[in-house]
Amino acid sequence: MLRKLIPALLLCGLLLPARARDYQFDGSMSEEVLRSYLSRSMTLMYLLTGGGDLDDNIRMMKETGVKFAGRSIHNWGREQGGESALPRRLEEARAKVAKIHAADPEIILQACIFEIASEEVNKLAVPAWAFEALGMPVEQRNFRFDGIKYENGKGIDQWGKGTCIPDVSRPETKLFFHYLAASYIDIGCEAIHFGQTEIMNSNDPGNAHWNEVLERTRAYAKQKARRHFVVCDSHVPNGGLLRDGKLLFDFHSFPLRVEEVAEKPQEGRLRAGYKDAIYGRSKGGVTPSGWSCAHLPYLVELDNYGRSKKPGEAGQGVHWVWGWDEITWFSQQPADYRNQWLRDSWKWIRENDAEGYLEMPGMRCLAGAKDRKSWYTVNRASAASPDGSGQEDTIREIWQQDAK
Repeated sequence: MLRKLIPALLLCGLLLPARARDYQFDGSMSEEVLRSYLSRSMTLMYLLTGGGDLDDNIRMMKETGVKFAGRSIHNWGREQGGESALPRRLEEARAKVAKIHAADPEIILQACIFEIASEEVNKLAVPAWAFEALGMPVEQRNFRFDGIKYENGKGIDQWGKGTCIPDVSRPETKLFFHYLAASYIDIGCEAIHFGQTEIMNSNDPGNAHWNEVLERTRAYAKQKARRHFVVCDSHVPNGGLLRDGKLLFDFHSFPLRVEEVAEKPQEGRLRAGYKDAIYGRSKGGVTPSGWSCAHLPYLVELDNYGRSKKPGEAGQGVHWVWGWDEITWFSQQPADYRNQWLRDSWKWIRENDAEGYLEMPGMRCLAGAKDRKSWYTVNRASAASPDGSGQEDTIREIWQQDAK
C-alpha cells in the first residue's frame, strides 16, 4: 500500500525526495555545485594550524557531512612572529591538508587573507616568484609594512599597536596578498576569504585594484590548484562588489547579526532589516564562473569580534549580543537552546532568503565567556575533545533532513 502511495505523494509535493548534491568541479564552478558546498559549510577556525585533535575533527567532519571547511587557515597578523610564523604554519598545514583530502577528496578547505597587516611583515622574505607574478624586478628583500598601509594614516594601529588596514591599491599590498593566496593554493586550499574588503578599498572606488588581485589569484589557481579553481568570498556589508556588472566574488558572506530578544533574557533571533544584516540584500550579476544571478548565494556565520564592557547584559550597542560577540553568546547558552537555535536559524534562513545558507559553528575563539573558556568546538565531548559542545549531532540531523 505504501509503495502505491509514494508516487502520488511525490506528485502532490507532500513527499519530497532528497536531492543528490554535486561536488564535482574543474576550472570553474556551477551554481548547483556552489550551493551544494554552501549547504554543507562549517566554520573550522585553525583546523589546519592547531585547532583541536585532527583525527577527531576528521571523524566529526565525515560523520556530519562537512564539505566546506571555513577559516581552516586563520592568520591574523603575526606574519613572522615566533611559533605563529607564517612559513612554519604553512608547512604544518600542508600535511594536515593531505590527511583531510585522503579522508574525503571533495572537501574544500578555506584560508583567509584578512584586513590586517602587522610590522612582522618586515621580517618576511619576498620570494622571487611573487615579484615575477606582478611583473616587478626581482630583488632580495622583505615585505614592507610602510608600503602596505594607507599613506594618509587610515587604519594605523587599528588592530593593535604595529598593525594597519592594508590599502589594496598599493603595489606592496598586491605583492603581499598574492604571496598569501598562492601559498595557500600551493598547500591544497581551494577557497580564500578576503575579509572586510570594503575597508581596504578607500582608494579603489571602481574596484579595479580588487579585480586585479582576484584575477591574478584565479589565474594562479587555474595553473596550480587541485581542481584548477579557487572559490573567493568576502564580508560585504553593502551586499557585494561588482565591476562592469560582473561580481568580484564567487559567493558573499557576512555575520549572522543576531538580534537580542529583550523580553526573553539571553535569547537571540534573526530578522531581515536588523542593522546591516545581509538577508535579501546580496547583489547579483555575472559570476566569475560565467553564470548570472539576480542575487549571489551567500553564507552567514556566528562571528567573533570580542566582548563589550558588560558581557552578559543587553543593550551594549554596536553588534553585541547580550554583551558578547555572536559565537561567545551562542557558546554560553544551554545545550538544548543551542541545538534548537541552530534548527530554527537554519529553517528561518532557508525560508526567508533562498540565497542564504547558515555556515554551521564548528571551531572558533571566544571572548570573555562566563565559563572562562576561550574556544568553542562542535565535537562530541570525548578524550580527544574534552571540551566538545556536542552540536555535531544536531548539525548532522539538520543536514540529513535538508532536502533543498
